[in-house]
Amino acid sequence: MESFLLQATMFLLAAVLAVPLAVRFGMGSVLGYLIAGIVIGPIFGFIGGSETTDLQHFAEFGVVMMLFLIGLELEPRALWDMRHKLIGLGGLQITLTTLAIAGGMLLLQYQWSVAFAVGLIFALSSTAIVLQTLAEKGLMQTSGGRATFSVLLTQDIAVIPMLAFLPLLALPTTATFAPDGSVTRPSDSAHDAHHSLSLVEGLPAWGVTLVTLGAIVAVILAGIYLIRPLFRFIAGAHLREIYTATALLIVIGIAVLMTLVGLSPALGTFLAGVVLANSEFRHELESDIEPFKGLLLGLFFITVGAQIDFNNLLSDPVNILGLTLSVIALKMLILYGLGLAFKLKSRNRWLFALGLAQAGEFGFVLISFAVQQHVLPTALSETLLLVVALSMLITPLLFILYEVVSNRMQDEHHETAADEIDETGQVIIAGIGRFGQIVNRLVRASGFDTVVLDHDMEAIQAMRKFGVKGFFGDPTRPEMLHAAGLEEARVLVVALDDPDAAIKLIEHARRERSDLHIVARARDRVEVFRLYQAGANDIVREMFDSSLRAGRYVLENVGLTDYEASQAEQTFYHHDRHAVRELAQLWDPTRPGSQNPEYVARAKELEKDLQTLLTAQLEKQTAAE
Repeated sequence: MESFLLQATMFLLAAVLAVPLAVRFGMGSVLGYLIAGIVIGPIFGFIGGSETTDLQHFAEFGVVMMLFLIGLELEPRALWDMRHKLIGLGGLQITLTTLAIAGGMLLLQYQWSVAFAVGLIFALSSTAIVLQTLAEKGLMQTSGGRATFSVLLTQDIAVIPMLAFLPLLALPTTATFAPDGSVTRPSDSAHDAHHSLSLVEGLPAWGVTLVTLGAIVAVILAGIYLIRPLFRFIAGAHLREIYTATALLIVIGIAVLMTLVGLSPALGTFLAGVVLANSEFRHELESDIEPFKGLLLGLFFITVGAQIDFNNLLSDPVNILGLTLSVIALKMLILYGLGLAFKLKSRNRWLFALGLAQAGEFGFVLISFAVQQHVLPTALSETLLLVVALSMLITPLLFILYEVVSNRMQDEHHETAADEIDETGQVIIAGIGRFGQIVNRLVRASGFDTVVLDHDMEAIQAMRKFGVKGFFGDPTRPEMLHAAGLEEARVLVVALDDPDAAIKLIEHARRERSDLHIVARARDRVEVFRLYQAGANDIVREMFDSSLRAGRYVLENVGLTDYEASQAEQTFYHHDRHAVRELAQLWDPTRPGSQNPEYVARAKELEKDLQTLLTAQLEKQTAAE
């Protein structure tokens, strides 16, 4: 018990110290967890080899839960729409990477069976690290992020045939004499080590296929017909912990079933998540599983860091680091070429290539299985395990490299030929997302001409289908603005998603036209202050008006009359506009508002003024009644 508590304390202490520091320095939480594992593992010896392996098996449930949550976000139709990327992009990545790495191993004089096994192992990437990092950096919904997810999903599916195929590559084995004089064959020990709990062991090939398909069908049918009634029954207890227990039961139960039939637990729970994506209990499941997923994923990353054998690394650092970097470089070249072939844009192509260049956590499983099946010699397997762990450790650094490359490509779309603008209007609208569309519809419906500019060709083409003309090009380019009629326009609406691009556009327009009225969209107060300093006249926070209206509905339903709630809303609106203008004068872009004493003091005074205004207004209305 004391040993367990000591280990738990060391894990938590290392994570609490390393992860916030890594995030603060822009390296992401994954690298923080890996560093924590390095510190408490091989450096101070808190985790031995067998303990690390046992812990990693437990922590892999974090990967299982993560794929379950991802499945909940994907409807079956969305998964079907991804079929071309799953088969084409994912299939080509696995095939080309396997052949390229196998070819490299053949050049190093390894047997073809060993070379092919190593190629299969390094064809996989880290689902846990990549998806966690994509989610943290908000890159999951980019085309590069979606392509990356498609390949990772294909790889997870491919693990199943890989496990079935590896035994066919087994090296010739020889008998040995035990100390008691008996003859021992390696296959005997492998058989003894095989997992005793299996529903497919000893079955013929057609029997294994039927049982496997039966398990998949059972998961789908349970998701459709069993889990919904189960949650309705559980809801009658009105106990939060029972909801949590049920969610864990679903995930762990499916993982156990998949293990019994020789399938990937992560794949099974992903499939269950997809089936439940349209369920009314989807959000309940997400909220129950999310905390466990985060903790177990963190533990998994720590165990990866702890598995790095520094003694082995220091004994031959040049060769091991060379192999690691060679694997990353080779995979990156293949991925970059596939990105070109599948027409990913440059920024997304780099995300795709750098994000998937490492080896993956399933590599640990395949290497151990390959040694057990006598496909790989033990000495080589130790080196391969180290290369897998090091490549995963380098992954967060590859994402940092992607950010550097991406920042240098901010103006990349300038190379695309922009439309020739053949008309002008009183109003120029830069950006035709949801915000810009509503502004454009209102202004045009009121009888005024607009000129719409956007650098998203898909948005422009979609708008044209509805009969609304727009021009493709970068609104921040001076020539685009002048062609749109900046000299004669009365109003410029800035509705760009990129805050820096919006600032750049406003500053240029204000330099060119001091009399131009500029209306800009902002996400929060900090962005309001930046836009104000850049020269915008009217700044609209995208959530402000809707939040204010929601607040009015609340007041109407807690005792105020419709008129009183409306007056409170108007008072708040006008006071907030006044407050923002005042605070903008005190805002310092070099430090957060909470560390600016003048800003904080004035914000408190203005908040007290608001309370006084609203209280006096309600008392006046009550007296009038």
